[in-house]
Amino acid sequence: QVQLVESGGGLVQPVGSLRLSCAASGIISDDYNIGWFRQAPGKEREFVASISRASVVTNYADSVKGRFTISRDNANSTVYLQMNSLKPEDTAVYYCAARGAYTNVVDSRGYNYWGQGTQVTVSS
Repeated sequence: QVQLVESGGGLVQPVGSLRLSCAASGIISDDYNIGWFRQAPGKEREFVASISRASVVTNYADSVKGRFTISRDNANSTVYLQMNSLKPEDTAVYYCAARGAYTNVVDSRGYNYWGQGTQVTVSS
């Protein structure tokens, strides 16, 4: 059974930092490309960042470029999302997801497995 479990969310003040983790089980993690998405109340789920199997390629949404960094530790089947300079508009539930091919990574429909999400709230 495939499981992706996010952790690391919470309440943080503007310009603060958080690091989200996505732990994978039931799959050989380095066989999969991983993406992070987020969904704010009343809004569509949107792409945040993605990383290829061997960390060769990363992609970021324009809204987080320069502030967020995605990385992975295949030995520990974990993908991270380091979030710096957080803004109130980053408030959302953050999800990690796994897919086979690293194509059109911004499209959530191409991901086969999803975690349950972790809440990030940026507020003073």
